[in-house]
Amino acid sequence: MSAFETKAWLDHYPEWTPHHLDYGDMTIIDAYDNNLKDHADDPALNFFGRRHTYAEMDRQVRRAAAGLRAFGVRPGDRVAILLPNCPQHLIAFYAILKLGATVVEHNPLYTAHELEHPFQDHGARVAICWDKAAPMLEKLRASTALETVISVNMIEAMPTLQQAALRLPIPMLRKSRAKLSGEAPNTVPWEVLLGSAIGGDGSDLETDPELTKDTIALILYTSGTTGAPKGAQLSHGNMVANMRQGKVWVPELGNHKEVFLAALPMFHAYGMTMVGLEGVYCGAEIILLPSPDMNLIMKVLKKNRPTWIPGVPALYEKIIEAAEENGVDISSVRASFSGASSLPVATVERWEKLTGGRLVEGYGLTECSPILVGNPMDGNRRPGYIGVPFPDTEIRIANPDNLDETRPDGQEGELLAKGPQVFQGYLNQPEATAASFHNGWYRTGDIGIMEEDGFIRLVARLKEVIITGGFNVYPGEVEEVLLEHPDVKECAVVGLPRKDGSESVCAAITLAEGAALDPEGLKTYCREQLTRYKVPRRFYHFEELPTDQMGKVRRREVQEQLISRHGDA
Repeated sequence: MSAFETKAWLDHYPEWTPHHLDYGDMTIIDAYDNNLKDHADDPALNFFGRRHTYAEMDRQVRRAAAGLRAFGVRPGDRVAILLPNCPQHLIAFYAILKLGATVVEHNPLYTAHELEHPFQDHGARVAICWDKAAPMLEKLRASTALETVISVNMIEAMPTLQQAALRLPIPMLRKSRAKLSGEAPNTVPWEVLLGSAIGGDGSDLETDPELTKDTIALILYTSGTTGAPKGAQLSHGNMVANMRQGKVWVPELGNHKEVFLAALPMFHAYGMTMVGLEGVYCGAEIILLPSPDMNLIMKVLKKNRPTWIPGVPALYEKIIEAAEENGVDISSVRASFSGASSLPVATVERWEKLTGGRLVEGYGLTECSPILVGNPMDGNRRPGYIGVPFPDTEIRIANPDNLDETRPDGQEGELLAKGPQVFQGYLNQPEATAASFHNGWYRTGDIGIMEEDGFIRLVARLKEVIITGGFNVYPGEVEEVLLEHPDVKECAVVGLPRKDGSESVCAAITLAEGAALDPEGLKTYCREQLTRYKVPRRFYHFEELPTDQMGKVRRREVQEQLISRHGDA
């Protein structure tokens, strides 16, 4: 019996006691094929008003898989995807898995500097990318195994201007089109990959017979506060488990025709599991947005009436404000699940007043596919708490100084986790993998408290990861870039709290002799090597940074000093 199953709260929810699910040997492709049998003629993907049924989606999945096979992709190979949310993203994802290969997801806005190490690590020979990212990928050919780049023009998945005029104003669509495409020399266009001259129509394509629940489905790069990013390996079994756990957590999901709003990027575990997998599992229509643009979201809320919106607190706040300002009815939304940062009670109250549905907070990590804990969807959630463990998930609060010692209820310690969604280790990193587990328990690196009834509250992060707008920023990565600037002697990158519950990336620096603080110049410099959300919003001058006996900067003390001096960012 697990630590969680002994908790008293299970006695209060006998109608859906969430444990001991039968996961069997199901793979992501098994779930996909089962859905296709039941929903072939139902709408699957919706991009700016252009719909694909599940049968139409499957035809493109097969063509893409056949094309990738023609380019030499075989079972066990890794194929990189660098795409915003668009139909081609999900089609590529399922096509790669159908071949028994592994998807490696990357943010398409990353720079060559940010991607070089991951590409050297996973060794993908084929990448499928947004055409605007193609010139950046070209820089990686000389230093990585990359051979073939397949470029995606997202405009090809959109309706024509005439078709779209019935759904979106022409100026808005033209503006969106201009942002969505660019020149992509020395690449294979997506349409060519799908063409019969490359690999055929895929009608004879069979799923790799060696594909099992233990096959690695997805690699996502993450890291702690220091060192190079590490590739977290998620198996088919890990991701199917979290998908099925999510379905149990929201029992009514899929009982009606669902419309999922995909505003979260699917190159993150949260977006892929909660939309790309859960949506297909439920036979939902998935409204794909390449970015969380509020004008587009308002159009979707009015026209398509989404029923399920996974998100982050900042997204819900923006939707609330825009809906109230524009008088948009969002009462179609029956359920929403929030992650990435603390969910303010005021946001929950405003959201549920406007929708009449539920908004609850959960908790997870990339290494856990990603969800471990969530607040109940039946109204028994607890403000300020991340909730209770997901089905078949054990959480233990351990003494950080002696992980074999479990803290009593009500006392803080490190969250350790076990469950079918916990990852298979880091790619090419046996020492880091071993360090992330203790006697079979995954070390989350977060400090929390479990109450007597099983509800868990987070207290602090051991890993010091900054969460801004739902994205993780690792201080060491930003500091490495800043320290290359001639004006910077020392630096510490920390997160300062925002009113919406997320954090702002800020840098405390000491200056080289004769240098003056130039925030705008430092921002411009950082933007050349870092994605925009990683660039510090503010720079603070310190005469001296606090350090420990080994000379390592104490980020926590820097953060406390900045909060004391300046408050919220």
